[in-house]
Amino acid sequence: MDSSGGCPHAANAALLAKGAAAEVLLPGDVPAAAVLGHEALKEFIGHPDVAKNARHFTALREGRIPDGWPLRTFATVQGMVTSDGDDHRRLRSLVSKAFTARRVEALRPGIERLTDELLDGVEAAAAGADRGGAGSDGAEGDGADSGGADSGVSDRAGDGVVDLRALFALPLPMRVISELLGVDEEFRDRLHVLSNQVVATDIGPEEAVAANREMVAVLSAVAASRKAHPGDDLTSALIAAREEDGDRLGEAELIGTMIVMIIAGHETTLNLITNAVRALCAHRDQLELIRAGGADWTDAVEETLRWDSPVSFFPFRYPTRDLTVDGTLIPAGTPVLAGFSAAGRDPAAHGPDADRFDIGRRTRSTTRHLSLGHGAHYCLGAPLARMETTIALRRLFGRFPDLRVAVPEEELPRHRSFVGNSVRELPVVLR
Repeated sequence: MDSSGGCPHAANAALLAKGAAAEVLLPGDVPAAAVLGHEALKEFIGHPDVAKNARHFTALREGRIPDGWPLRTFATVQGMVTSDGDDHRRLRSLVSKAFTARRVEALRPGIERLTDELLDGVEAAAAGADRGGAGSDGAEGDGADSGGADSGVSDRAGDGVVDLRALFALPLPMRVISELLGVDEEFRDRLHVLSNQVVATDIGPEEAVAANREMVAVLSAVAASRKAHPGDDLTSALIAAREEDGDRLGEAELIGTMIVMIIAGHETTLNLITNAVRALCAHRDQLELIRAGGADWTDAVEETLRWDSPVSFFPFRYPTRDLTVDGTLIPAGTPVLAGFSAAGRDPAAHGPDADRFDIGRRTRSTTRHLSLGHGAHYCLGAPLARMETTIALRRLFGRFPDLRVAVPEEELPRHRSFVGNSVRELPVVLR
């Protein structure tokens, strides 16, 4: 796996041409596997002999994975994503109360107000850029993953270019998930920077350890604040929750659940909004189809999830016995990546034109993408991510119908990770 990330689609196509699964090497030359084909991935995710708990990760159990390994958090964080069976059901039931259809729908008016407020800021920044100011001033930055000297946005100050990712696609889901969890504003920017570092696959051992320790420290401070001053938020509810046997959520489980919620709750939607804007700007005919009433914004969201999944390769699952997937033997205890971006463009599932962005596809096909998971570990926040992205696209293009990306696609800096799939900035011209 290329630890520096980049656009995954060409490499995915080459791997898929050889089979639905592949042996791969993770950073540090850790042997692993990736399942890339749509049907193979769907079957593997739901297989009764495939687990999420890292006690099945042979190399980790035998002490061969160092503390500074960049992907270690994905294996060792305690929470829903690393649990199976009764433990998984217990943790998921505690969190799922925040994501019922009624509670998600109740968030709509606030998300709409926030979207309009952020778009006001985008317009003001563009006006400032036209007058010679920096188009991304005041944005919540991407820290280790952001612009600086190679930004491309600041280089164009004075021509109305603004970084839509920093000013809009990032703060929208970050504020929503922070308010849902009860994260005070003082912590939010730092948590975004840290989550970028946690999901990076090219980070050094010392940086990885430091980022994980600080993430735990910051979220422990959030939890302490909520313990002292409970509110109508998920963290307060998790702290107060008791199981039938009277046990509270353990401290490590609480912090682990918060880590997963912060990362999944904003990074995925951030990438989804960014990728959808890029796709629609590059395919103006599809944008016009929506405006003409031939499709709607939910179609654009679903096609983006398939065509340019916000998560490329998600770690980890482990076979509990030797399994053969499309001719590739995956020994028991092997860490396996779920290749969502590859499965989304698998011609065997989505047809010979699987690499074409077509928002009418889902009305013609019975095959549904796997980008938000499948089965017991299907993404709890999927309805919220879909709502946020649909609102964002409708209001963004409704307000700025001529919005365009200011640089060619190949010049956009990519994530330095093979986990997340997007670009690190999105310079646009509004009119």
